[in-house]
Amino acid sequence: MTTPELRQLRYFLVLAEELSFTRAAARLMIAQQSLSQQITALERALGVKLFDRGTRGTTLTDIGALFVPEARAVTDRAEEAVAVVGRARRGEVGNLSLAFLTTVANHLLPPVVRAVRHQLPDLRLTTESTGIAPLVQGVLGGHYDLAFTRPPRVPGLQSRTLATEPVCAVLPEGHPLAERTELKLADLADEPWVMTPHSSWEPWHRTFDDQFRQAGFVPNVVQEEASVQSLLGLVAAGLGVTRLARSARSLRRTGVVFVPLTGAFVHTEMVWLSGNTSPVLRRLVDVVTELAATTDLTQTG
Repeated sequence: MTTPELRQLRYFLVLAEELSFTRAAARLMIAQQSLSQQITALERALGVKLFDRGTRGTTLTDIGALFVPEARAVTDRAEEAVAVVGRARRGEVGNLSLAFLTTVANHLLPPVVRAVRHQLPDLRLTTESTGIAPLVQGVLGGHYDLAFTRPPRVPGLQSRTLATEPVCAVLPEGHPLAERTELKLADLADEPWVMTPHSSWEPWHRTFDDQFRQAGFVPNVVQEEASVQSLLGLVAAGLGVTRLARSARSLRRTGVVFVPLTGAFVHTEMVWLSGNTSPVLRRLVDVVTELAATTDLTQTG
C-alpha cells in the first residue's frame, strides 16, 4: 500500500458526492478519462475497491463509504494548514515578546495589549516591564521582538515615535514654585535634586548634563534612586525636586505637583532590531501605529 496523493483524495470525495463520473469531472473541470485514471490509481495505491461501476451507475463500496470521512479529515486538515500559512504570511498568527520600559508600562501596556487582542486575536503575546539597559540588551539579543521605551539612542535598532509629551519639573506639594503654570530649568538651579544614577543609562544622562549646563548650573543631587516610583516618593517627602515626563503623574496622585518645563519634550517610541522582517512583527507595528494615530497614549492606561 502506498500513500495516496492529496489530489486523488479530493477527486475521490467529489465522486463520492456526485456518484457520477460525468458530473464529478465537470465539477472538477477535468476530463472524465483523467478522473477515471486517478480513481483507479487511488484504488491501486490502497489495494481496495472504492466504487462499484455498473450499468445502474456508480456507487460506493462498503470500504469506500468508510473511507469518505477519513479522506475528508485529511483534505480539511490540509486546507487548514494552507490557511495557517496564509495568515502567518499576513502576520495574523504567531508569537511575540514585548518589553515595556517601566516608566511607560503603566499607561502604555493596557491600550497596546487591548488593541492587539481586538485586531489580532490569534497572536500570542508575552509582556515584560523592565529597565532601559535590559530592555535594549534584550532587543539587540533577540529576547524581545518589540519594545516600548524612551529613545534609547543606540545603533542597531529601528524605531517609530508613538507619542510626544512635555517634560515637567516635579515639586513637593506646597513648594513656592508649585503654583506656576510653567517653569524654566534655570528656575530650579538652587533646588536639591533627586535623580536616577548615571549608570542607569549613560546616553540619557549625557543629554541631561548638557541641558543643565545650558541652563547655567550643575544640579545638587542629594539622592539617587533607580526607579521613578522611588523618585516620586522622595519628592513627596520634600527631599528634593526632579524632572519627569508628564505621564509619570499616573504613578503617584498625591504629594507631588507636575509643572511643565519650557520647551522640554520627550518621545515614546517602539523599537525593534534592524533587519527584522518578520510578518507578524510588521503587522503588530502597523496595529500600534494606527492606535497611536487615534489615541493619546500618554493619557491612557
